[in-house]
Amino acid sequence: MSDIPASLDGSIMPLSEARVPVTDRGYLFGDGVYEFLRVYRGRLHLADGHFRRLTRSLHELGIRHDQAATLPRRVQELVNHSGHLEATVYIQVTRGAAPRAHAFPDHPRPCELFYVSPFADPYAPKRAAGVGVSRHPDIRWGRCDIKSLNLLGNCLAVQAAKEAGNHETLLHKDDGTVTECGHSSFFAVMDGAVITHPQGPRILPGITRELILELAASRNIPVRQRPLRVEELPRCREMFLTSTSAEILPIVRVDANPVHDGVPGPVTRALQEAFSAHLADWLASDEAADSAAI
Repeated sequence: MSDIPASLDGSIMPLSEARVPVTDRGYLFGDGVYEFLRVYRGRLHLADGHFRRLTRSLHELGIRHDQAATLPRRVQELVNHSGHLEATVYIQVTRGAAPRAHAFPDHPRPCELFYVSPFADPYAPKRAAGVGVSRHPDIRWGRCDIKSLNLLGNCLAVQAAKEAGNHETLLHKDDGTVTECGHSSFFAVMDGAVITHPQGPRILPGITRELILELAASRNIPVRQRPLRVEELPRCREMFLTSTSAEILPIVRVDANPVHDGVPGPVTRALQEAFSAHLADWLASDEAADSAAI
């Protein structure tokens, strides 16, 4: 990690040298929020959405971070400093260090960390062939719409999927409602439409998910935001997941059962093509803006 540049409370250092107090509430209680961004050709992708969500998460937890408004500029500066054209950025803000007590400290000083890691895109072959997922009870806390550090439920579910030889986990509530994946948004295709759980406390408002909904509309692909039930899964013709790093991954197997014919379907492929076109247009527009500024 020595070559990964990090910023801790405004000081630039190698990530391996970053240190926080053991009384930080992020360590003691998971009292903090995070974001994860993808860098293409040195540029932060969907940055407005990610920083908007970070601001909302901070607000929902009552964490006042006076430097939040300057984060987009400072993160981009660290990306430039890193020299990595293809990378990921992890951002974390906790309530800060304080004597251990459940109630919030009176005058907390938030702890801010972000760092830039090179990214070699291990998902390319999986985007082509598809992945398997394992069903798992959704035991997460009740405010999944906040991108908080409370991820133990996610970790347990993803570990179970890994031990079963699958890429991801498909979470479902006790009432049979399918929510999302362990670290991805979930979509299914049934009766000619894309189906995804509506936004609310049960799911994270994924930034890539938001883009996929826009791309589906641009391609005249019907979308129904409604809860999908476990018993409906065998009727789905296609499934896919989306995330910042993986983009769009076809799901071709749930547990030991193939999704339809066990290969990525045409709607998933159409949305992958739309995503690639979006990236090409976005990168071309930024390059044109740079040329005009010279």
